[in-house]
Amino acid sequence: MFFVVWPVFGAWISPPHSLEGQVARARASETISEQMFVQIGGVPQWITIKGEDRSNPVVLFLHGGPGDALSPYADSMYVGWDKSFTLVQWDQRGAGRTFTKNGPSIEPTMSVERMAQDGIEVTEFLTTHLHQKKIIILGGSWGSVLGVYMAHARPDLFYAYVGVAQMVNWQEDLSAGYARVLEMAGAAGDQQAITALIAIGPPPWHLVAKWPVYRKWERIYQAKLVTAPPDSMVISPDYASAEEQAQYEAADDFSFLHFWGETLSGPFTKVDLPALGTTFAIPIFIIQGQEDLTAAPVLAKAYFDSIKAPRKQFYLVPGTGHEESATSWAVTLKVLIEQVRPLTLTSAVGSASGVWLIGSPYLMHKEAADRRPEVGV
Repeated sequence: MFFVVWPVFGAWISPPHSLEGQVARARASETISEQMFVQIGGVPQWITIKGEDRSNPVVLFLHGGPGDALSPYADSMYVGWDKSFTLVQWDQRGAGRTFTKNGPSIEPTMSVERMAQDGIEVTEFLTTHLHQKKIIILGGSWGSVLGVYMAHARPDLFYAYVGVAQMVNWQEDLSAGYARVLEMAGAAGDQQAITALIAIGPPPWHLVAKWPVYRKWERIYQAKLVTAPPDSMVISPDYASAEEQAQYEAADDFSFLHFWGETLSGPFTKVDLPALGTTFAIPIFIIQGQEDLTAAPVLAKAYFDSIKAPRKQFYLVPGTGHEESATSWAVTLKVLIEQVRPLTLTSAVGSASGVWLIGSPYLMHKEAADRRPEVGV
């Protein structure tokens, strides 16, 4: 594989002689901070790798969108995660710096299957480059689609799959969101929203112009439902130039038009995860915002219930919509540390399943939660 690496190293002016200095120097040698283009699926794709100890388990983030690369915001979003994990951001085909490097000529190759295979090739690179047997995959929204494809295709490469804002079937998720937004608008007596939503009619739609009409009202009512504090998303200085941000937006627009399509018949609109099969060879963890209008919790829960896996857990996070909240990321980190990281230390994963409601700062099992009124699904 061809790749260019710009590692970040600390410079020692003079070698320390104290034991404390020797320990600090040893720890510095274990840290990893690299950014590179790697030849994946025949094209250069952008990857960053960061962690305090390169021997830690590796988490590969599969960003959403499609096209919304997380690399520019990762440093602010995952503060402290690098103590327990080596964190890998990957700008997918058609997103972020990968799009900037390749341009729109790669559009004919951008199928769900090809991009899932890209993720597998990224994983194979990471296991070799970081001397790891397997890694952990964490997919959010669109990334949760790729994650499921990857988990089905090459379970031998992964300790576990963690899905956040799990998509299941794009058309069914969209129909559920439309029905709920229209119901909320009716309850609020919001005639403007009701008129606009009735005018475009319920999905399925075959004209992309209907999407922004719905999206406007979905965002308005999603904001009304969200009570959890927002996650921190501060752009890194490395990505903050006007030119870089313009390229990021161009990639986002490009990916949207490709995966939705002018007639809303693009690759994303055909996603149907249950059709891939519901038996997995690795543990599955799903973390869902209870107020998510884009990835309907009721559909994610039904999908989870159908899954057969060595171990599975479903977490419902109150006050959280489709976008990550500080609460949902705290839950995700807790799950990674307490539930997933131990799987990297032993091949025996056991067999367990359950549903959890989230109550800060503890996770509460569904049986205990049943003693109080439940909100949502």
